[in-house]
Amino acid sequence: MDTTAATSADVPHDQPVRRALDSLDGLTPLDPLAALMRRAITSTALAPVRDTLRGDWLGHRLHPALVQLPIGCWTSAAVLDLLPSERRAATGLIALGLLTVPPTALTGWIDWADLPPERQRAGLVHATTNLTAIALYTASLCARTRGRWARGRTLAWTGLAVASVGGAIGGHLVHREPSNADGMDSPSGATG
Repeated sequence: MDTTAATSADVPHDQPVRRALDSLDGLTPLDPLAALMRRAITSTALAPVRDTLRGDWLGHRLHPALVQLPIGCWTSAAVLDLLPSERRAATGLIALGLLTVPPTALTGWIDWADLPPERQRAGLVHATTNLTAIALYTASLCARTRGRWARGRTLAWTGLAVASVGGAIGGHLVHREPSNADGMDSPSGATG
């Protein structure tokens, strides 16, 4: 049995999903926003802890590890939402997932600032998709605290679908180039 993991290099370029993901790198209208964001991120007071937030102490990027926290909470909540007796537990997991977003996003932005411009374009789409998922989960939590369980479930399941699209874009950012996929070996930390 072949245990070699497939990379995006193994996927033919004429596949519709691959073409769609690759096309994100060409969204040049995002360049002014990317330049503004990059300056904001690299000029912050985070400079003394940037290497720690990047995951240098771990030997690979920290963001992909932290992503498991909100996604794990929200996926578990989606399963519990199938059981009417588990509404409170699902609500707690959604709240916990939202609490894990700030450190996850912070490490993601630190990684994003190291990417080359064309990859930053796809990274902005990834971030926008994830912000949409966060908004949906926040709305779900608000609906649940008001006793609107059906609305809360619908918003959460929609949020999970959107977060999954964001995850696919994030995976494309990380695994698009099979060599040096985590960017830890390059001086700039770029993943592409």
